[in-house]
Amino acid sequence: MKQVLQRARSGEIAVMDVPAPKLLPGCVLVRTAASLVSAGTERASYEFASKNLLQKAKARPDLTTEVVNKIRRDGVFSAVAAVRGRLDQPNALGYSSAGTVIGVGEDITDLNIGDRVACAGANYAVHAEFACVPRLLVAKIQQLAVSFEEAAFTTVGAVALHGVRTAEVKLGDVVAVIGLGLVGQLTVQILKAAGCRVLGMDIAAECAELAFRLGADDVSISPDGFGDLCQQHSNGHGADAVLITAETPSNEPVELAGEVARDRAMVVAVGTVGMEIQRKLYFEKELDFRVSRSYGPGRYDSAYEQKGRDYPIGYVRWTETRNMEAFLELLSAGKVDVKPLVTHRFPIECAPDAYDLITGKSARSFLGVVITYPPQAEASQEIQLRPKNTNVFAGGKSPAIGVLGAGNFAMSTLLPALKQIRGVEMIGVCAANGSHARHAAEKFGFRYCGSDEYRVINDPGINAIVIATRHHRHANQVLAALAAGKHVFCEKPLCLNEIDLQKIIHAHQTSARDLLLMVGFNRRFAPLALKMKAFLQAINQPLALHYRVNAGPVGRDHWVNDPEQGGGRILGEVCHFVDFLTFLTGSLPIEVETKSVSSFEQHPDENVIISLRFADGSQGTISYLANGDRSYSKERVEVFGGGAVAVLEDFRRLELVRHGKKQTFRSYFRPDKGHRAELEAFAATIRGQGQNPISFEEIVSSTLATLRAVESRSSGQPIKVDTAAFFTSTPVSHLRVG
Repeated sequence: MKQVLQRARSGEIAVMDVPAPKLLPGCVLVRTAASLVSAGTERASYEFASKNLLQKAKARPDLTTEVVNKIRRDGVFSAVAAVRGRLDQPNALGYSSAGTVIGVGEDITDLNIGDRVACAGANYAVHAEFACVPRLLVAKIQQLAVSFEEAAFTTVGAVALHGVRTAEVKLGDVVAVIGLGLVGQLTVQILKAAGCRVLGMDIAAECAELAFRLGADDVSISPDGFGDLCQQHSNGHGADAVLITAETPSNEPVELAGEVARDRAMVVAVGTVGMEIQRKLYFEKELDFRVSRSYGPGRYDSAYEQKGRDYPIGYVRWTETRNMEAFLELLSAGKVDVKPLVTHRFPIECAPDAYDLITGKSARSFLGVVITYPPQAEASQEIQLRPKNTNVFAGGKSPAIGVLGAGNFAMSTLLPALKQIRGVEMIGVCAANGSHARHAAEKFGFRYCGSDEYRVINDPGINAIVIATRHHRHANQVLAALAAGKHVFCEKPLCLNEIDLQKIIHAHQTSARDLLLMVGFNRRFAPLALKMKAFLQAINQPLALHYRVNAGPVGRDHWVNDPEQGGGRILGEVCHFVDFLTFLTGSLPIEVETKSVSSFEQHPDENVIISLRFADGSQGTISYLANGDRSYSKERVEVFGGGAVAVLEDFRRLELVRHGKKQTFRSYFRPDKGHRAELEAFAATIRGQGQNPISFEEIVSSTLATLRAVESRSSGQPIKVDTAAFFTSTPVSHLRVG
């Protein structure tokens, strides 16, 4: 399918052929008929991407601070690689579209194939021939009289509608609208439908005139004239409410709103404007200033938007979905007319011309810009980039790789390391985001890219699957790959619960004996880690180990903290450190105890102290902390035992002390955490040139210990880690969740 993409490094807009999205649970698959280009949001995105690195740094000082901290912690080369990786990824544009449903998730009962719908949401209602959209970001077009082009305005209409609701206007109110662009024009019409007297202001005469034609009671093109207008239409009191729908970094709209508002009026910022409020003006009138957030309640709530958990109508009358439905009803009733707002239409093949228009390159005036799509586009979920090799790799010794996932970690770390390994054939890459799959395929030389993971898993030309998707998908993908007779490299964690771990054990034990299952516990393959391990092997007594991780915070709403997708930071990240201590001791953990030291506003997994007791008597402590300064070193491992001390700092510096003598080893250019070495070991084992890099028993033990660390954090009690008993516990067929 064709999709409009933007290169984050240069801002260049291109129309590319990418795999069509796969229908996901809780979603509908839509054939797009029309989409609306946002002159505000998309122009701002284009302008930021067009800046050079210095200009980007000035515009986003928060991101600059992150880069500086990464340089201090990991070195210049790692920081540069991370920045380049982010800038290389193509950005999907668009968030307001309409089309026809061609696929419905099995858990959706109120939409059917053939329904006409309006779609919303960045990364969902994109400028593409097909889109996979979560149910609550879709509104059914009930009336045939509403065209797809009109329905493509629904998301922007919902923004305007939510702004009106935020202002709490009433029948007969005098309402001032500052800024008569697309959102402003829709706001004027919605206010008129609500029975308000509407006064509009825009410095562009043509916008003011259009608003007047579409129902505004009066308009002005100057701030002074607008103030007089508001006085005249309110018997000298001023506007009952002011909605700012302008798009400017200036504070002038906020100042003007304060001047034209009556005593104790409501001022609502709908557009992106400067908000340095003059206290004297707002204080003397006791004005209520509010910011309207996008389409309405539910926006930016992943449980609502992505998981389909609607708010009860008795508690939240107007969600973003219900706002979309209400706007469609206004269209069908003829109370809002968007036809006069459309100034330009471009077929998707000419989409770059639309961005030349909205960014001012073509020096033409515009308002509503619509992209149109062919009615019979091909929904292929696979794109062949290189001719198929006649060799069949399955059953052979050469690693023929299929990759699932093309996110930030895969693109910045995993795939570059994999590409450097000689003799590895890059066959297919799959990602839910077709543009990411295409970009990964081109950058790393895959033969094809797609959006259907089972096409890659069952490809007879692939003998090894590398899994780098989100955590909740790992277990099922591991099981499917083993069932298909493929070697498996799974990024950590292996799974998110003991039921899935038991299933994986059963699948591994019943699969072909020569199949390799490996988890991405890369730190044990780091060069300095191997030196540390060799040094400790001479000690024939229990060790005392402390692993301190200065992890830094992530938002509570980050997917890693989502118990269903990420499992939390203990399962998602601490498993690394449990494995590393297991590696250093050469012994399996037998007991774990977790104490949380997180504050109320933090996730309980963010700051934890985990104590591990090992079978050989060693005692390990993992301090996983997100409450420190991120500019300080991230990881420090200290080991004491047998009259010796070993200290590893950020995998860049290793100190080994015994008998009063100290050896120091350094990694001068960048910390090597073993990513390439683990993949080389994986490839070598497939070729029959090495032994299993990590024993399956150790993989299960580290995973089980991490799962029980989460259980201990909840219960407050130490919990046994009985790996041997777990291997022989209840068969999978008898297990149940409960």
